[in-house]
Amino acid sequence: MKRLIWPILLTIILTACGGNPTPVAAPAAATTAEPIVVSDPNLVIASAKVLPVQVSELGFTISALVKEIAVNEGEQVQAGQPLIILDTPELEFAVIAAEQDYNSKSIAAELQKAEKVLYVNPDTGKRRWYSLPREVYLKALSVADQSKAVWDSAAASLTQNTLLAPYAGTVVDIQVIPGETVQSSQTVLTLADLDHLQIKTTDLSERDITRVKIGQSVDVYIEALDVIVAGKVVNISPIAETVGGDVVFPVTIELSEQPEGLLWGMTAEVQIAVK
Repeated sequence: MKRLIWPILLTIILTACGGNPTPVAAPAAATTAEPIVVSDPNLVIASAKVLPVQVSELGFTISALVKEIAVNEGEQVQAGQPLIILDTPELEFAVIAAEQDYNSKSIAAELQKAEKVLYVNPDTGKRRWYSLPREVYLKALSVADQSKAVWDSAAASLTQNTLLAPYAGTVVDIQVIPGETVQSSQTVLTLADLDHLQIKTTDLSERDITRVKIGQSVDVYIEALDVIVAGKVVNISPIAETVGGDVVFPVTIELSEQPEGLLWGMTAEVQIAVK
């Protein structure tokens, strides 16, 4: 309280003496210096993220129970490798029946191919050779060919119960379990090529996109790895996206090399040389 009493007493004394207090300048208001942003007209800077070159959400064209899941999440697979198999006994039976039918009709056609056939009279036991018109064989062959087409169709339908890897990649997500019923066109597995990653911008504005061209050089800074990697522009989206109310155009950048430890989803900053 003593610190407050002395200024008050001094003011009273000066007022009583008729004197005017000496004006004191008010302290200047505190200001915060704005950062100075130096822009290079030869560069376009944007934020970006790391994405695989290929990502596929895979499913079946038929509905059935899951019989077997032949891979695990995180496993690397080769093109054509079985991933998931459905339980389809009706398709398997159709293949077996069609194969047996073709075999019988094929044998019948071969028998009709002979120029002559032997006929034994069941009453007299006499044997006689008869000539067969070629048309008889051609008709039997046509019937066999139709049966073969049915067999091929059944075999093709059976292949729908096995999901094969369309390319070499990594299984990043499995969305079903054995015994579960899957519907046609339902996504059951996600496959990605993690050995070939690329960079895609996330906030390159419509003001700058007109200066970006295919083939331009790019410096890509990967924040998590603290490295700068060279790259080049390989694709410019012809369709804009809206992010936080801003119109942006995704630009895809191919890296000259893939640094060790680079992962899908990492953030990056890119500097595109537009001079």
